[in-house]
Amino acid sequence: MRGLRGPDRSGGKSVGRGSPASGGTASLTGGTVLAGLAGLAALGLLAAGCSTGGTGTRDEGAAVTAPVERGAPTPKASVVTPATTVDAVALLRTDPKVSRRIKADLKPCAEDTYPVDTSYGNLTGGAAPDLVVNVMTCGDAVGIGTFVYREKNRAYENVFTAEEPAVYSTIDRGELVVTQQVYGKGDPVTYPSGEDVVTYRWSDGRFTERYRVRNDFNRAVGNGGDNGPKPAPTVADGD
Repeated sequence: MRGLRGPDRSGGKSVGRGSPASGGTASLTGGTVLAGLAGLAALGLLAAGCSTGGTGTRDEGAAVTAPVERGAPTPKASVVTPATTVDAVALLRTDPKVSRRIKADLKPCAEDTYPVDTSYGNLTGGAAPDLVVNVMTCGDAVGIGTFVYREKNRAYENVFTAEEPAVYSTIDRGELVVTQQVYGKGDPVTYPSGEDVVTYRWSDGRFTERYRVRNDFNRAVGNGGDNGPKPAPTVADGD
C-alpha cells in the first residue's frame, strides 16, 4: 500500500520500515498513514449508518416487544370425567333409603321400559358427575319420588331423597331444583292449583335450601276449571 514503502530522496533506493538510513522516519510515517486509513474507514461506516432512511440520522422504528419466554407453562383446561351410564332401576332396588312403596312401583310400563328419568351433572363438586333419578307413574307420568346419588369409592351414595306426590328434580347450573305440584280439592291430575319450586345447593356435605318459590295457577283459563260454557239442555219431544 501507499505510504508503507517510499523512494529514498538521498539516493533513489527504497528504504524499508525501521531502516537506519531513514532514521525511523519511515516507521513513523507508516503508523500515521495506518491511523488515518482506520479513521477514514470508521467515518465511512458512520456515514453509512447515518444514511439509513435518508434523513441524516437513524430512523427509530416502533419499540420492540420483549419475546415471550419459552418454556412457560400453558394453562390447561380442567378435565371433566365423562358420565358413566348407571342402571338406575337396579340402583333404586338395592338402596335401603328407598321406600318399599317406590320399589313396588318399579315395574316396566311397556316391555323393558321403566318409568324412570335420569340426569347427570355436577351438583356436589365430586370428580364424577352426580346422578338424579326421578320415578313416575306409568299412566299419567306423575312423579312419585326423586333421588340424588353421589359417587364415592366407585359406588353411588344416596345424598337426597324426596318421596312426595307430583315431585320432580332437575339440575340447573350446579344446583338442585325440586318442583312439586300442589293440588286442591277436586283438582284433576293434569291441572294442579299451583307448584312449589325449591332450589338446593350442596354445602358441608349436604343439600341446603336456598330459594323457595310458590306459583299459583289461574283456574279460570284453559280446562282447569268448570267455569266454561255448558251445553243447553235438550228438550224431549212432547214437552
